[in-house]
Amino acid sequence: MRAHAGALAVALLAVPASPPRDAAAAEPLATAIAADDQPTPANLEARRWFQDAKFGLFVHWGVYSTLMDGEWVMHQRRISVSDYEKLPALFNPTEFDPAEWVALVKAAGMKYITITSKHHDGFAMFDSKVSDYDIVDRTPYKKDVLKMLADECHKQGVKLFFYHSQLDWHHPDYFPRGRTGADAGRPQQGEWNRYLDYMDGQLRELLTNYGEIGGIWFDGWWDKPEADWRLDKTYGMIHALQPAALVGSNHHKRPFPGEDFQMFEKDLPGGKTADFNKDAEVGALPLETCETMNNSWGFNLTDRRYKSTRELVHYLVKAAGHGANFLLNVGPMPNGKIQPEFVQRLQEMGRWTSKYGESLYGTRGGPITPRSWGVTTQKGDTVFVHVLDWDDSALLLPPLPRHVKSARLLADGRPIVVQQTAAGLTVPLPAAARDPYDTVVALELATK
Repeated sequence: MRAHAGALAVALLAVPASPPRDAAAAEPLATAIAADDQPTPANLEARRWFQDAKFGLFVHWGVYSTLMDGEWVMHQRRISVSDYEKLPALFNPTEFDPAEWVALVKAAGMKYITITSKHHDGFAMFDSKVSDYDIVDRTPYKKDVLKMLADECHKQGVKLFFYHSQLDWHHPDYFPRGRTGADAGRPQQGEWNRYLDYMDGQLRELLTNYGEIGGIWFDGWWDKPEADWRLDKTYGMIHALQPAALVGSNHHKRPFPGEDFQMFEKDLPGGKTADFNKDAEVGALPLETCETMNNSWGFNLTDRRYKSTRELVHYLVKAAGHGANFLLNVGPMPNGKIQPEFVQRLQEMGRWTSKYGESLYGTRGGPITPRSWGVTTQKGDTVFVHVLDWDDSALLLPPLPRHVKSARLLADGRPIVVQQTAAGLTVPLPAAARDPYDTVVALELATK
């Protein structure tokens, strides 16, 4: 991530399918994909699954957590490569329990996990054979935490995505230097294509050694936006090795050819409240937005700016109303545990999703665009009205595309009587029925 955080947004699909990709023909296929950029049926199905999932866990975890000051600590404290290389010897997450993590994710109502395989510091959180700068070779823990987590995700039915930084403050061939990492003390020379070969080599390991994965979540293109990143080759390799894997990149631009979803950092789609999103136009791919629970991505001991569960539920609901997934971040502690403040909020969000999940999973943005009072979502003939901020006894909605044949409060199924006129729809909101987070009214539309 940047020094700040980001978001992903999901829109409806309108791309024709093409014949399945053949993983055995990776190199010719990469050229073909670059030429026509047509997703396969497996890829389109994965995009639909992604849009239906709505809620995932983001995990920023690495040797930087030992310094307890976020994931950008190497850059922000101007730590040299030689000094930073002392950190892996201090990283020993003996209390990491992948079964506990995945169970917490499922209880929260989340459907997937996106975890840092390599952040900007260049340290691999998996057993890489391309380099020994990884968790197995350099830490006393000696175990591949991504393999452990992947096995548990497959066991419990949760999809796993890998965040992978294109930016690298450690590798000498990341040259010419980009906008960040100037104080790492690397030699002022290097071979750019050799670095890209290195990056592709590690990506190939992630795509071949961890079973089926949900996709790759790229970050760091913005460090060298004018560079030739060989995206056609990299994206083609990913789609060839795992046709259903989704590719996204946190570059803050409209999606590039070969990408399967679009993300927005610390913003709802089109929000542009963060400066780096000022040029982030909403494209036609599935969307996702990500946000932190406090103000940090990686573990930060002194960051106590915790968002309330109500705020997080509101963000989840607003994301769905914008047609997007919500990727909610945790920064585990260096011992492998997720801090209790995060666990508490995930548990509380799980109680909300278990009660109101019908209005979230499998939905798309509803017929009424997001308003100051809340949003709408829709699944089939049912429109869900999410009232987040409204104190009056009734809410006036604009006209809906079809007649409303019935209405009910989602919390208890209690029927309510709505008034329909040419001017719109009046929905009663009894004070006794208000939910402290989100009062949800389900409107059943007449069939087409």
